[in-house]
Amino acid sequence: MSPRAHAERTSAVLRAALHAHPDARIRFGDLVEPLHERAFGFLVLLLALPNFVPVPLGIGGPMGVLIALAGLQMLLGLQRPWLPRRLADYRIARGTADKVLGFGLPLLSRLEKLARPRLEVLTYRPASLFTGLLLLAVGALLALPIPFTNWPIGMLLLLYAIALLERDGALLLAA
Repeated sequence: MSPRAHAERTSAVLRAALHAHPDARIRFGDLVEPLHERAFGFLVLLLALPNFVPVPLGIGGPMGVLIALAGLQMLLGLQRPWLPRRLADYRIARGTADKVLGFGLPLLSRLEKLARPRLEVLTYRPASLFTGLLLLAVGALLALPIPFTNWPIGMLLLLYAIALLERDGALLLAA
């Protein structure tokens, strides 16, 4: 895929997706779908966040496997992440979605200030295949039961996520 104009910030796309579905419950797939190829970044962001929650052992394993699966999908050249039907069809109560996005979007907007579309060629194929390989490796590292690694790896994943969401190749290189 060749670089194209980066129309809207991710927070604006998510806000529009939420408002486009006024039903009492909204499908998770309906929130992810409008992000198109940026959905990998959104998925990595969602999977990076639990690494910052202070819990006893165990959160890194499942999150690492899911990060590795997202990386594998990028490595295989998928344009957007494949979500199992059960996850894509998972319905979130409108009030819950409003609360989560109401809390998360201001934070995402602040994180978006770190990034802007630059060196976008590094966020598209064939360079994205290398990013997929790196995410696969980072996911494998996160899944290992190594103490005190969740937070640093979570920070790295957060940078990857913002870089993928905002098509910032420079931030991707830094990460």
